[in-house]
Amino acid sequence: MKLLIEPLLPFAWVIALAIAAAIVLLPGLVRGMRGAWFRTLAVAAVVAALLNPVLVNEEREPLSTVVGVVVDRSASQGIEDRTEEANAILGALTARFDAFDDIEVRVIEAGATDGERTGDGTRLFTPLAAGLGDVPPDRLGAVVMITDGQVHDVPEASAVPDGVPLHALLTGRPGERDRRVVIDAAPRFGIVNETQEIRFRVLDEGSATGGRVEVIVTLDGEPHAVTVVREGAQVAIDVEIAHGGPNIIELRAAPLDGELTEVNNRALVQIEGVRENLRVLLVSGEPHSGERTWRNLLKSDAAVDLVHFTILRPPSKQDGTPINQLSLIAFPTRELFAEKIDEFDLIIFDRYHHRGVLPLLYFDNISRYVRDGGALLVAAGPEFAGFTSLSQTPLAPVLPVAPTGDVLETPFYPAVTDAGFRHPVTRALEGAEADPPAWGRFFRQVDVIDPSGDVLMRGAEDRPLLVLAREGEGRVGVLLSDHAWLWARGLEGGGPHVDLLRRVAHWLMQEPDLEEEALRLRAVGSDLVVERQTMGDSVEPITIIRPSEEIVTLEPALSEDGVWRATTPANEIGLYRAEQGDRRAIIHIGPTNPKEFIDARATDGILSPIARETGGGTIWAIDEGGSVDLPRVVPLRTDASASGRDWIGVRMTDASVLKGIKRTPVLAGLGGIFGVAGLLGLLVLIGLPFATWLREGR
Repeated sequence: MKLLIEPLLPFAWVIALAIAAAIVLLPGLVRGMRGAWFRTLAVAAVVAALLNPVLVNEEREPLSTVVGVVVDRSASQGIEDRTEEANAILGALTARFDAFDDIEVRVIEAGATDGERTGDGTRLFTPLAAGLGDVPPDRLGAVVMITDGQVHDVPEASAVPDGVPLHALLTGRPGERDRRVVIDAAPRFGIVNETQEIRFRVLDEGSATGGRVEVIVTLDGEPHAVTVVREGAQVAIDVEIAHGGPNIIELRAAPLDGELTEVNNRALVQIEGVRENLRVLLVSGEPHSGERTWRNLLKSDAAVDLVHFTILRPPSKQDGTPINQLSLIAFPTRELFAEKIDEFDLIIFDRYHHRGVLPLLYFDNISRYVRDGGALLVAAGPEFAGFTSLSQTPLAPVLPVAPTGDVLETPFYPAVTDAGFRHPVTRALEGAEADPPAWGRFFRQVDVIDPSGDVLMRGAEDRPLLVLAREGEGRVGVLLSDHAWLWARGLEGGGPHVDLLRRVAHWLMQEPDLEEEALRLRAVGSDLVVERQTMGDSVEPITIIRPSEEIVTLEPALSEDGVWRATTPANEIGLYRAEQGDRRAIIHIGPTNPKEFIDARATDGILSPIARETGGGTIWAIDEGGSVDLPRVVPLRTDASASGRDWIGVRMTDASVLKGIKRTPVLAGLGGIFGVAGLLGLLVLIGLPFATWLREGR
């Protein structure tokens, strides 16, 4: 209950009135004049009435003390029996807190968050702040963390309010043993077909063996090397970057007897393979309208180094002009087709005539180059149908078509075939789905028979227009019209010449994304998407091997022409493998070497400093027999230490919530004693001046 002054007039006026009355009454009191005391009491009663004293009585309800219990659900808590231990500790702790009516438990599940996927490790303090964000600091009595002690977001200063103890109840055992592989140095990028060095160590934590350890090295899931290293010594190995894109190297150490987990016996290195610029040789048989289309297309590709020659003057041309007056560069046939042919990734013959510029021996070299893994593209014009055709040279055995000798001179719309809609080169070409296709027409095509590869487009009279084929280790493509340049010029709206010609060139150069038969894995959000690209009408089930070695079989469904997909949750961090027949795919999801398993041993060393700073402590909550050994819970009202060897403290709150306020004016309250509210105060105010008058009248 409180006494408040709520003056009926401004407080300064009441004080001024009291001072004026005191000045008038004080001489009478000093001289002892008759009636002075009655006058003083009368004035005092008036001043008291003007001050209006009020009694205020607050009705409050005590609030409970909140205890935040953070349960570590990170991946390292899945080692051995830690998950069961954490659940047992939580159950026993909750039961102890439930014995107190004025303690409210707030359980916060933490650790299994994006921190694991981003490599930030176990995060407990960030979820703690979010989970207790609505709790006033004066109501928080303690924070208890149930964890193995491997926490990676411990702040420099205390993350709990002043005076609130932080306690850690630890799962696991002290003195655990564990072997792990540590990557000391590894490049992020490497040139394809060149070697890169990786330096690493094998450490035996909690067991100074100093012995030798066998380490198996795999590249993209396939065995690469086996090496024996000394524990604790740094070792360097060389690996070849086999292809563009992610090259995944895994180092796997043999297990240690009695170790905690084999999860961190593996370490991953992901090196992004970078191709040197692709070298393309473009040989134009003669100047023509489409020559610049090819040149502009290839020059605009930053990944391509182009060497371009145009045959302006064949050897058979004799016009009497002296050689020293010709402003022409001699075609370096020997250098290109004998000495440096294997340095090119693609050779393009653009409307080339066999007119003696290249000896027949060089065509044998080109055939050998293709079979050994090279790429050849023939962009054919009318010359391909004549006696100077490349099909009349030793190059004929590697060509997938043979000309009939006819040239079809008629307008037609290039159309994608059923096989073309499935093939990555011609699938999803803009305008292909319309009938007729929503692009311009061509007006000339070379007729061929017996195509041996995939016919991706057809033209006049439904004859093959674009044919792609494999030959030995290499690839060959034939475009049987020289009118692709009409699309580039925008005739009748043009067409997707850039997409088409660039995809053809890159398929020939074995771009992985354009393979017509491929098995791929990719992560989309929290899912693993399995994609099977095929030219077939159906696909077999696909086997997925998770990082934990769990095997899952998926039945892909047709997603689009030539593409079958299936999805499975990617709820583990590590290496996922897909297998279908002789096809393999591999992907790593999450950080390559997460903090979560850098050191998986339970420890009290990380949380002890911040716990001591708050007055709390760290306690191993599991005894040697595997049973819960929980400390006592002690409510505290003092600022003394909040933990001991076998107990943890909770600082109880004095916080309360205001339910209501009762206000009683003092004079009205005094009148209420006699059952007549306010009457006594009125009698006092009237009676004292009247008594003074009676006193003075005698």
